[in-house]
Amino acid sequence: MTVNEIVQQVDAAGVRLVRFLWCGNDGTVRAKASGRHGLEGRLEDGIGLTVAMQAMNALDQLQPVDGLGPVGEIRVVPDLATFRVLPYAPHSAALLTDHVGLDGEPAAVCQRSFLRRQEARLAELGLVLRAAFENEFSLATVVDGQYVPVDSALCFSTIGMTASQDYIDELDAALAAQEIPLEQYYAELGHGQQEISTGHAPARQAADEQLLVRETIRGVAARHGLVASLAPKPWPENASNGGHVHFSLWEGEHNRFYDRTRPDGLSELARSFIAGVLAHLPGLCGLAAPSFNSYHRIVPQYWAGAFTCWGYDNREAPVRVASTFRGAEEASTNAELKACDASCNPYLALGGLIAAGLDGVERGLEPPEPVAVDPATISEEERVRRGIVRLASTQAEALDALAADDVLTGALGRGLAEPYLAVRRSEWAAYSAEDATFEQQGHFEKY
Repeated sequence: MTVNEIVQQVDAAGVRLVRFLWCGNDGTVRAKASGRHGLEGRLEDGIGLTVAMQAMNALDQLQPVDGLGPVGEIRVVPDLATFRVLPYAPHSAALLTDHVGLDGEPAAVCQRSFLRRQEARLAELGLVLRAAFENEFSLATVVDGQYVPVDSALCFSTIGMTASQDYIDELDAALAAQEIPLEQYYAELGHGQQEISTGHAPARQAADEQLLVRETIRGVAARHGLVASLAPKPWPENASNGGHVHFSLWEGEHNRFYDRTRPDGLSELARSFIAGVLAHLPGLCGLAAPSFNSYHRIVPQYWAGAFTCWGYDNREAPVRVASTFRGAEEASTNAELKACDASCNPYLALGGLIAAGLDGVERGLEPPEPVAVDPATISEEERVRRGIVRLASTQAEALDALAADDVLTGALGRGLAEPYLAVRRSEWAAYSAEDATFEQQGHFEKY
């Protein structure tokens, strides 16, 4: 799409403000907006932004990171192909952006550029990672300052569907208007909890669309007088929200995760990639499940995947190989990362997933024996023998594992790894010093 084509769409749709969106190291979606006047120049050259923003945590506390203070500026430069008119925000449109230095080169802190670099590594092998996010979220009203779920229905209950049917109908229409297909929807386990699955796409497109989906979920909720939260654990006593990632590697129209000659249909490439993900999963959680709130979700027997293992259709394994559909085996072969939630920056989560998987491919790793039971029911002695290790139980442990993972931090680069760790560690310090009410207030409406 060209600048002129976007301007024509803006004028035809009566758009007054165009949001330039990005996701911070804190996982929150932020934006600056251009008015119609001067839009052409901003579409070409971007909008100025203080370098400090990527050192800002989810409490808007600026962290002391060299080069990311009050002095200096970058540009948020839009990817014109991502332009969408926003159906839930009157007279508004949006684009996804890269962070670019004043020299025109990608800024070291640009997470979208990090994912682009990992995609380029795959491209050298002729491969593309296709991914799809599966978002769980909670709908609430605010009563006397408290978040109250919109229903108390059962899992997959049609009563729950009926309670939110007007909201879901508008959400589906709003996603379709942005060319994001809603594949499945149902009322989930928790009170007021919903789940939607959207179509798979190449990694960067999938990450872009994840930001748009998050914005749409919340934007449509606001139009209905509701609050939508994708926080991993919105209420201490209610079900948790995952942001699972389904992924596979493709070469043209061929799914390289599939091998029809193997009994399980899973190729050697898939097995090595999965082995790499498992090898780096403790550190990868620091990118994919990175918030303080995340570790109230990743606990044993919560179907979130609390141990380093994998399995066929094992929903207690953090890496699940999904069963295929008869007659569409190649198209439907994929793995699912369950230890992931919507408090992550999706560019970092997918980029980290690629870096971890590629390490497995490059080293020819073999995954351990798949686990066919709930790993929490295996004796500790057997878990040790099989290398089934408990994942981090706190945000601090996950960030320490990330910092110690040379493959992941090397892929991020110092210019991104340092501010990311500083931002997330500052959140650990802030939330661990406060109570559950402070934690809920800090997560419910930010994710």
